[in-house]
Amino acid sequence: MATEQAIEDVVRRYVELVATGKPDEIVALYSAEATLEDPVGSGVRQGHAAIREFYQVIENMEQESELLTLRVAGNRAAFHFSLLTKVGDKQMALSPIDVMEFDEDAKITKMQAFWNQSDLSFT
Repeated sequence: MATEQAIEDVVRRYVELVATGKPDEIVALYSAEATLEDPVGSGVRQGHAAIREFYQVIENMEQESELLTLRVAGNRAAFHFSLLTKVGDKQMALSPIDVMEFDEDAKITKMQAFWNQSDLSFT
């Protein structure tokens, strides 16, 4: 099993990359057969190609992220983070709660993001 520190490091890197990284950098955090459900209920994507396609949508967006809370238990992590996305002269804010499972190499094997449209705010 991956160490608690290794899992924490991956979560911190993930939150950073969601705002500033490239899709391939984010995908590298996932195992080859990983699943992603973002948001929960929207359908499950599996494998690097499907996960890369998901993150390509945010590649050229101007964003900022901040990890707010992180808990690790065994091979799982639950964390709350904020994401601010610039949309023209406005900002869209979202603070999802993500739950991830990890393999022995601290690669993400399952990711679920808990949020819905009413959680989005614009300023």
